[in-house]
Amino acid sequence: MSLVTTLREIVGNLHVLVEPSDTDPYLLDWRKRYRGAALAVVRPADTAEVARVVAACASAGAPMVPQGGNTGLVGGGTPDSSGTEVVISLQRMNRVRAVDRDNDTITVEAGCILQSLQEAARLHDRLFPLSLAAEGTATIGGNLATNAGGTQVLRYGNTRELTLGLEVVLASGEIWNGLRALRKDNTGYDLKQLFIGSEGTLGIITAATLKLFPLPRAQATAFAALPSLPAAARLLELARTRAGAALTAFEVMSAGCIKRTAIELPSVRVPLPLTAPWYVLLEISDHAGEEHAGGVLEDILSSALDAGTAEDSVVAGSLEQSRTLWRIREGIPEAHAKAGGNVKHDISLPVSAVPAFVEETNAELARRFPWIEPAVFGHLGDGNLHYNMGTVAGTPIAVAFEHEREINDVVHAAVATRGGSISAEHGIGQLKRAILPVYKSPLELRLMRQVKQALDPRGLMNPGKLF
Repeated sequence: MSLVTTLREIVGNLHVLVEPSDTDPYLLDWRKRYRGAALAVVRPADTAEVARVVAACASAGAPMVPQGGNTGLVGGGTPDSSGTEVVISLQRMNRVRAVDRDNDTITVEAGCILQSLQEAARLHDRLFPLSLAAEGTATIGGNLATNAGGTQVLRYGNTRELTLGLEVVLASGEIWNGLRALRKDNTGYDLKQLFIGSEGTLGIITAATLKLFPLPRAQATAFAALPSLPAAARLLELARTRAGAALTAFEVMSAGCIKRTAIELPSVRVPLPLTAPWYVLLEISDHAGEEHAGGVLEDILSSALDAGTAEDSVVAGSLEQSRTLWRIREGIPEAHAKAGGNVKHDISLPVSAVPAFVEETNAELARRFPWIEPAVFGHLGDGNLHYNMGTVAGTPIAVAFEHEREINDVVHAAVATRGGSISAEHGIGQLKRAILPVYKSPLELRLMRQVKQALDPRGLMNPGKLF
């Protein structure tokens, strides 16, 4: 019996896709950089089916590629071109299994769309704080596999910090039920941490128990123009001092990013003249009420304006105005994709190192490539920048891609010199696999390979990613 026939017996004919017209959406990554081929795309309905699919593939020696919403940015969920790999899509596994309001936890399946998870929490007057631009299509399984960050890491942490327990199908087809809803559990190795951020190379996450938080009574959002990136760092320090844990977001954007967004997305409305080089979007989430949240934010901005840290600012007067401000930030990736894309870098640095890194690396890139145009934005509050490189008007973006490797070498070397990371929240996937050994020590890589060998000795789980 062929493997495809076996898979059809497990999940049903409708959910084993082999025709190119059916499989094509699963074989191309979001950035359209990687197109693969697959023996089949399998869409199991529950954990038991995933386990049987994995066991069947293992028995046949067929490599497996887990896939969620297919919104990844490094080719981590795309099969290779051999046509021998089986893509295991978890999109049908989208149920909310349980909400425990008293314990502030929610248990969901890996195919649950992030936005649906947020809405399920809100129905119980709770907040699930993970928030990112692709939340309408990204699934929590993919978020876990890449340890996604997003805009509220400053207050709540990455996906890793939001996870209490996991259910995982191992490379053997066994099911590890680690769906513990405990905040304290000192009974040995914390196995769930191995799978979070592993990009599907150790097993397939099928469900998770996640932390919830009381829904804030009020949020206050502001958009401010700043004279420099060091000024943004000073404003961040001021906001942390005045707001403490109530500061939930602090997003920095270069003027060039916003101008491009306004051009490509006419529905985006920018409330201030784009005369400053840098802009910040900051948000206060408060349990004391709107008046208190607004007062804290006004105090921060007033002090910043008096000190010259900020040049101008606007505070959202309603939820709709807040959404309008957030649309500026959230529209940046979409706008740059419409414009033809750019050479992307998802980096992290100590916050104290960010201003000098940007100034010095911008200067070095401009010296080597006079046509380059930086497009810098990101989560300054946690040191994560999307440090992207486009081209000035009149120079095709293709020129930047022709020099992508040289650009990457400059950026990554500058990041490493300052003790940073070449991947803050997107992962390694295929995109950064070849350069990982340059920035990871031989000991770290050896330990990672030993973990891989222990959990996936035949190398069938998402091969060609990370290693």
